[in-house]
Amino acid sequence: MKISASALLLVAGYASANGLKHTALDEAPLLSSVHSETIPNEYIVVLKDHVKDKAVEDHHAWVKALHVGSLLKRDQSSFKAQGIDVMGGLKHIYDELIGFNGYSGRFSEDVLDALRKSPDVDYIEKDSIVYALEDQPLGVQSTALEKNAPWGLARISHKDQLGFSTFNKYQYDARAGEGVTAYIIDTGINVNHVDFEGRARWGKTIPQGDQDIDGNGHGTHCAGTVAGKTYGVAKHAKVVAVKVLRSNGSGSMSDVLKGVEWAAMDHLKSVKEAKKAGKKHKGSTANMSLGGGKSEALDRAVNAAVGAGLHFAVAAGNDNADACNYSPAAASRPITVGASTLGDDRAYFSNFGKCTDIFAPGLNILSTWIGSKYATNTISGTSMASPHICGLLSYALSLQPDEESGFSTSVTPEKLKKRMIALGSRGKLNDIPSSTPNILANNGFDSKESNPWIIKEDTRDASNEETDVQTGLRKLVKSFKDEQDKVAEFASSMADEFSEDLQEMKAAFEELASQEADSLKATKKQLARTAKKLRKQANKAIKAGL
Repeated sequence: MKISASALLLVAGYASANGLKHTALDEAPLLSSVHSETIPNEYIVVLKDHVKDKAVEDHHAWVKALHVGSLLKRDQSSFKAQGIDVMGGLKHIYDELIGFNGYSGRFSEDVLDALRKSPDVDYIEKDSIVYALEDQPLGVQSTALEKNAPWGLARISHKDQLGFSTFNKYQYDARAGEGVTAYIIDTGINVNHVDFEGRARWGKTIPQGDQDIDGNGHGTHCAGTVAGKTYGVAKHAKVVAVKVLRSNGSGSMSDVLKGVEWAAMDHLKSVKEAKKAGKKHKGSTANMSLGGGKSEALDRAVNAAVGAGLHFAVAAGNDNADACNYSPAAASRPITVGASTLGDDRAYFSNFGKCTDIFAPGLNILSTWIGSKYATNTISGTSMASPHICGLLSYALSLQPDEESGFSTSVTPEKLKKRMIALGSRGKLNDIPSSTPNILANNGFDSKESNPWIIKEDTRDASNEETDVQTGLRKLVKSFKDEQDKVAEFASSMADEFSEDLQEMKAAFEELASQEADSLKATKKQLARTAKKLRKQANKAIKAGL
C-alpha cells in the first residue's frame, strides 16, 4: 500500500503542478509510418525543447509512477511477484544530444493517454523494427585477403567509367583516414579481423542481453569498406562498433536512437580528450546502413548528432522507392547514399528521390566478414554504398591541414557534405529519375587540384571551441540506478508528508472527539439536574393533591 500511495501522490502532484487539463486538440500526436513494422505497446516519446534539467527529471519520475500505478490497478499480485522491470516501463532515456530529448518504453493504453496529454510532450512515435539494408548475398569466402582492390574502390577514384585497365585500380592518398575515428552503427564488428590491423574496437552494445560480437556479418562488412587495409576507402582510420541490431539483422528504432546518441557523445568525449592531451585527432564519422519506415525521432536524432560534429553517412534504402519515405534516409543533415553498379546504372533495388544526395558502388561488393579473422563476403545493397561515403568522409578529414597541436576538427559536417557533392562525378549514371541528383562519389584523386578536399575555415578561438565541447558534454551518462534513487527519494518524501498529514488529521480528530465528549458530559449533567428538579416538583404536586 505504501508504493501505491506514493505512486498516486506522485502522479497527482505532477498533474496538479502542470495543470493537466487538456482537450483532444491539445494531445500530442501519435506518429506511425505506413512503411513501418511497429512493435506492440512500445513507444518513443519526444519532449518539447523547453523541457530541461529538473523538469525532465520530474517528468521521468512522473512516468515511472504512472507505470507503477497502471500495474497496480491491473494486477497487484503479478506486480508483486514479477516486479516492475519485467513488465515494461522506461527502456531508454535520450538526454545527452542537444536538440533531441526524450525516452522510450513499453506502456499501457492508459499511460499512453496520460503521456499524450502532458504539456511536456512534443510527439509520440510507435517504436518499430529496423533492418540492415542488405540485398542478396552471394556467399561467404573464407579465403586469404586479396591484393587487387574491389571494383567499388576503383570506381570512386576514377571520373570515367571503369575499363579493363582501371576496374581494380584504386588511386588514393597514402594518408587516407589518419587521425579519424568511424563509428559503425550496425550489428557489430569482427574486431579481430586482420584487415583492421588492430584499428577496430568494441564501443557499445545497445540491445539488452546481447553479446559484444557481430553474429550477423553486416556491420563487419560495412566496417571493412570504410577502413579495411584491403577493402577500405580510408585505410588508416579507426573503427568503433556500436551494436544496435541483433544477429538476425534487425532491431528496434528505440535501440538505434540510443546508439546514435552514444556515438555522438563518445565523439565529443574523444574531441575533448584529444584537445587536452594534444593528440592527433582530425574528427569522427559515422555510418548507418539500416532503416525502416519514416521516423521523425530518428531523423531528429541523426540531425542532432551531425550538429554535434559527427560526419554522418546513411543508406537510402532498398525498396526502389522514394527515400524521403524512410528513415534515416529522409534526415536532412547526413549524407544519404544510393547504390550504383559496375556498369554505372542505378542498382535495381536502390531508393531514389530528392532526399538521396549521392550514389556510390553498392552491387556485388567484396569486404570483410565474420567466422574467422580472414573471412570475406560479397553482398549488395545501399548498405554497401553508404560505407563508401563514410570512408570518403574519413578520407577527406584526414587530408585537412594539421594545426600545431595535431588537432583539427574545424571542418563542419555541412561544409564537408557540400564538398563531397561538389567533387562527385555528374551525369554518369543511368536510370536516374529526374527528381534525383545524378552524382557518383569520387575521391578527387584525379582532380587538377593538389588536394581538392582542403576546406578553408575562419580561425576559431580555442576557448570558444572548448566551450562548444563542454556544451556538447553538458550531460554524461546517468545510470538507471541514480534515476531509481531519485524517484524513490521523491516518493519517500511524499509518503512522509502524507504520513505527517495523517498524524495531524488524527490529532485534530482526537481533539474534536474530546471536545464533543466533554460537551456531551456537560449536557448529561445538565439533563440530570433538570430531571432531578422535575422529580422534586412532581413529588410536591402529588403531596399537595393528596
